[in-house]
Amino acid sequence: MSGRGEARVLQRHRVVVTGIGVATPIGIGREAFWEKLLAGQNGISRVTLFDPAAYRSQMAGEVKDFRAEDWLDEKVARRVDRFTQFALVAADLAMRDARLQGADYDRCRAGVIIGSGIGGTQTIETEHAQLLAKGPRALGPFVVTKVLINTAACMVSITHGLKGPLSAPSVACSTGANAIGDAYRILERGDADIMLAGGAEASVSPLPFGSFCGTRSMSTRNDDVEHASRPFDKDRDGFVMGEGAGVVVLERLDHALGRQAPIYAELTGYGNTADAFHITAPEPDGDGMLRAMQGALRDAGVAPTDVDYINAHGTSTVLNDKIESAAVMRLFGVHATKLKISSIKSMIGHLLAAAGAVEFAATVLSISTGWIPSTINYERADPDCPLDYVTQGAELTEPDVAMTQSFGFGGGNACLVVRRFKEERCL
Repeated sequence: MSGRGEARVLQRHRVVVTGIGVATPIGIGREAFWEKLLAGQNGISRVTLFDPAAYRSQMAGEVKDFRAEDWLDEKVARRVDRFTQFALVAADLAMRDARLQGADYDRCRAGVIIGSGIGGTQTIETEHAQLLAKGPRALGPFVVTKVLINTAACMVSITHGLKGPLSAPSVACSTGANAIGDAYRILERGDADIMLAGGAEASVSPLPFGSFCGTRSMSTRNDDVEHASRPFDKDRDGFVMGEGAGVVVLERLDHALGRQAPIYAELTGYGNTADAFHITAPEPDGDGMLRAMQGALRDAGVAPTDVDYINAHGTSTVLNDKIESAAVMRLFGVHATKLKISSIKSMIGHLLAAAGAVEFAATVLSISTGWIPSTINYERADPDCPLDYVTQGAELTEPDVAMTQSFGFGGGNACLVVRRFKEERCL
């Protein structure tokens, strides 16, 4: 290998978060989302996007009163599926938050990684009905692009003229975290200056919703929907599906400083592993989760005792919460009892492919503001989940190092480490 090649491999650029955009069941935009998250507002309600009466689970975290035309060009809104609409809104908000709208930067060195797990199933449902009722000539020219998972990333790229790296991972519930981790690697290598990264999902529709009901992994607390999502609680009975998108602007530190961009926090570590165990169930000993967390800490160059807060995957399923808690205890040992842990899925539900991105945004805001959101609906301690879950309202603890982790169907595990930004810190 040449000296030039060796220098390229060894160099690691620092990466910071300069913009945050979200569309969630408790609010659209960073400010509304964070305010309601700290207030412990519940975004779970009975499904309104279709009649849920025949379904085992009948509640979801919907993005309330969302009209794409209020946020997007009407023609664009008509030509993309709901999940892409969410992604476009979140990306636009992130760009504005990072002060990139109208800014002068090299668009050939600005890219997009936004994934989805389900993609355009709402379009599949409506267009299949058209096919059966009127035949193939009733299908329009935009059906294919409305369905494709990569449409969200492509439309963000087209809308903002971003010509750098482009991809759209699909790793089930870890997708958003994987997208951010992959974008981090690109920036760390110096292959781009700016990356928009995250996930989008709009799966509260009959086919995916009914399919998840069929897995018996969703809550059936239909007579008490506001308390159905209860991570780590003894009486949890399954996750509550949510929808929305999270997109963040990641930037090489030198580039961000050069344009005097706002900096929320520094992304310093990424771990990514596979269970190689089962298509839906997590590995019983949590080894894949553990290795993802270990990898992220090693990448960040921090010891387990340096971590102050974990924004947990915390789905409210019996198995996940138990196994995740056990993996944390294995990794952190005695320090596990000193960690603050919370799951915002208690308020917004499980946004599937968007979950990791929205939870990363919340983790960054915890580092930036010092506040840790609560896990609402926690009433009874579970001996299998014996850690210090934040459950009595938001806490001001000013964490310096935080982790957020996402684990998905198929055994995908992703973990990200975020630190309070200090310009003088060395790699």
